Amino acid sequence: MLSSEQLASFICFAEHLNFTHAAQALHLSQPALHVQIARLGEATGAPLYRRVGRRLELTAAGEEVLAFARDARERTAQLLDTLQAGDGQRRVTLAAGEGAYLYLLGPAIRSFARNRRAPLTLLVRDKIGTMAAVRTGEAQLGVAVVDAPPEGLVSEPLACVEQVLVLPARHALARKRRIRLEDLAGERLIVAPEGHIHRTVIAQALRSAGVPWSVAVEASGWELMLHFASLGVGLAIVNGCCRIPRGLISRPLAALPRIHYHLLSRPGAARTGAAAALRLALLDKRPHP
Repeated sequence: MLSSEQLASFICFAEHLNFTHAAQALHLSQPALHVQIARLGEATGAPLYRRVGRRLELTAAGEEVLAFARDARERTAQLLDTLQAGDGQRRVTLAAGEGAYLYLLGPAIRSFARNRRAPLTLLVRDKIGTMAAVRTGEAQLGVAVVDAPPEGLVSEPLACVEQVLVLPARHALARKRRIRLEDLAGERLIVAPEGHIHRTVIAQALRSAGVPWSVAVEASGWELMLHFASLGVGLAIVNGCCRIPRGLISRPLAALPRIHYHLLSRPGAARTGAAAALRLALLDKRPHP
């Protein structure tokens, strides 16, 4: 049997990944916490964490136990709320990137906030962080750009947006209604840092088309990219859902792949209470293609 005390202790340990800090937060001695985590590992029959150099990290089994522990805590609290207050409106957590919050999810979040009394926590995470938050139960729902359903998660299509070139209204290319990759020859582009998937896709497409280009500035996030485009630093390629600042215009780049946003959840999760209401709001308010 998995005891609720062991599961609660494991949540705290997983959030700190440090026995000293977790023991202090739980007001336990380190040996007592070690014993609880060890017994939980024995009960599950799998190692829950491993040491990598000087730090600790959860194993795959540890991540599954963490998600289970958080789900159990949430369901227990929701049951108590329902019995004691009759509404069961527990806090719900959503993970997504800053750009998704700014340009895609606003109507759904506004609708949820107006119609539910449950508090909503928004975690700003990149794609990998969003999937990790959902997998471990830190967030009931996540929104991320994915090409295929992530293993172990339920993936529901949320939005499909084109990529657009953003440039000053006075730029020579502004006269064109649609932009070809060849039109970007010799242009200075505002791009994400090396290693970012958006930068990689753009660089590969331009290289395949034999188009020479240069980096004007590296910037993380649509807001920064659009800001520097407004300053005339260079041209930016962003998702079509972005709000274009005054003085700039956008033109479709049909040669680049469309961006697919998906709503992520754990199997069987986000089907009751406030999490279910948020899921329905996100699906109901998804933009039409």
